[in-house]
Amino acid sequence: MSNYSQDTWNQIRKYENTLGIIFTLAVKKVLGKGKKVFIEHSINKGLYVELNVNLTEIENNIEKIKKEMKNISEGKIKIKKEHVTKKEAITIFKSQCMMDKIKLFETLEKENFELYKINGFYFNINGPIFNTTDEINKFDIKIEGRGLVLTYPRKDTMDRIPKYVKQEKLLKIFRESENWAQLIGIKNIGELNQHTLNDDLEDIIRVSEALHEKKISQIADEICQSESKIILIAGPSSSGKTTFSHRLGVQLRVNGKKFHTVGLDNYFVERHLTPRDEEGNYDFDTIEALDLELFNNHLKKLLKGEEIIIPTFNFKTGKRSFDKEPIKISSNEYLIIEGIHGLNARLTKDIDQKDKFRIYISALTQLNVDNHNRISTTDLRLLRRMIRDSKYRGYDASTTLDLWNNVRKGEEKYIFPFQENADVMFNSSLIYELAVLKKHALEVLSELDDEGKFASEKKRLIQFLGFIVGFDDDFIIPNTSIIKEFIGGSCFRERTH
Repeated sequence: MSNYSQDTWNQIRKYENTLGIIFTLAVKKVLGKGKKVFIEHSINKGLYVELNVNLTEIENNIEKIKKEMKNISEGKIKIKKEHVTKKEAITIFKSQCMMDKIKLFETLEKENFELYKINGFYFNINGPIFNTTDEINKFDIKIEGRGLVLTYPRKDTMDRIPKYVKQEKLLKIFRESENWAQLIGIKNIGELNQHTLNDDLEDIIRVSEALHEKKISQIADEICQSESKIILIAGPSSSGKTTFSHRLGVQLRVNGKKFHTVGLDNYFVERHLTPRDEEGNYDFDTIEALDLELFNNHLKKLLKGEEIIIPTFNFKTGKRSFDKEPIKISSNEYLIIEGIHGLNARLTKDIDQKDKFRIYISALTQLNVDNHNRISTTDLRLLRRMIRDSKYRGYDASTTLDLWNNVRKGEEKYIFPFQENADVMFNSSLIYELAVLKKHALEVLSELDDEGKFASEKKRLIQFLGFIVGFDDDFIIPNTSIIKEFIGGSCFRERTH
């Protein structure tokens, strides 16, 4: 099993950040100093990047860029940290024509910054990096869409580069999110900060929420136009699945449809049959923990218009009972099933494809801090979860972080491999949400010990939040918003908790 320690994640961040610097330097050496690199997001265990050049030029020079990256790596070039004032940083980035960084720095109250210098070129890096370039000794570049993917060793393959597999649907939803960002007029945190400081974020909130509602409405229309009767919803932790499911239900009702929600937890096998993990603990995440035969049998009966009694699983006793009222579905009704295995074909192995509509939901960040500092989707979900756990589950930040590695392990094993099975994908992130999450996240993070187990993670997240101008007027966010599921005030939470 993979090592999911904080040290491992830290090493991956170092590798990723340093690789981004080396790639940027190589591009400028091969294609010219005026060429820009945009490190966009993670995809298929790699970094998706775009350049302000046409695809033909990229194709013609990709081997030269790889060779220059190798030269930089083998040159064992030192990456030096320098402390500068805001004024000095702005002057440096003006000389390097990095207006995205200037826009960011001008919105911050902080007066002193750490920059990294390599070969006379300066970067501001959000997170750890290596001290020398020779630490980056394994990488590859793949052409993908209108950009490139930088692949490199990951936590489970530190000795080799993992196999690259195209993820067309995921790339498409990222592209849609980029289009939303352009429509709203915010491409990075500097521009978001400007809107916050100018007191015009309220309009951004309205447009962002309207885009979400329009997308959910389109998904509902697509479902109603299909032959599907079973709606399967899956996504990683803190993606907003609860709110999404309720809002989708509203849109189905607008279309004159009804629905029943089926909880997979009720289909757990009895405790003595539950598989155990390699440490001997009950493994409730594995698909083998579910009674697949009973579940599929019930689905087939419901599709035929027959009645079933959904079981009730008692977590204390580890046994099932069948004491609910029987249900059946009519011709204008759907079954909504939410769970981590929703996109795994084994879950609904006996059901025809035409009867299933599969939805993948995740919080895929549209914004980056600037052109070279992406915002991790995982970090956004972690902040959401810490806030929600503190508010609704009584967990402090250390408890959430203690659980987080196992949560991520389950996601990588049971959710991410099946992403491309989805019929549609929904991006639950909101372009304004980091400004709203900031104050809530800082309150939760403040509880962490400065010298404890998660001290470095606390420092890293607080440093990241330091780039964001906070927005405190939560009351203007509609109570149907996905963000309200985490910060409080959701009109749907009372129904489910």
